[in-house]
Amino acid sequence: MQPRIDYTKYAKEALKSMFGLEKYISESGLDHKLIHLIKMRASQINGCAYCIDMHSKDARALGETEQRLYELDAWRETPFYTDRERAALEWTEALTSVSETHVPDAVYNEVKKYFSEKEIVDLTIVVSTINMWNRLAISMRAVQAHHRPANSSVAAS
Repeated sequence: MQPRIDYTKYAKEALKSMFGLEKYISESGLDHKLIHLIKMRASQINGCAYCIDMHSKDARALGETEQRLYELDAWRETPFYTDRERAALEWTEALTSVSETHVPDAVYNEVKKYFSEKEIVDLTIVVSTINMWNRLAISMRAVQAHHRPANSSVAAS
């Protein structure tokens, strides 16, 4: 696949703001492994190979297991995720498909069992941000680079 446009050359102020959101996410207090699971799951739904590649590498660098990464798209059918992670993944799916789901009350009620109001807002920012990165990478045909994870960061998509 050939890239259409190297979007990093343009809209530098917008990208600066996106990286500002990534900094906020990294410092939000949410578990970094959970953040990468969320980013990876949204990227799976959107079909963003670039971001799936990046976030699977970043998650592994933080100690995430291969099994949990391989089973992520079938998280409902596996015993490998906590109830808190399941609530976050369901929230991620509802938000990523917002035009179809309109984020049902049942999904909100489940996520609020495990997350504070601030954490729900932060989860929403994570999901919204990765969806924007996915749309940039997919539409511009970003090609997977040789991403090297920074062990302690929640690297930007």
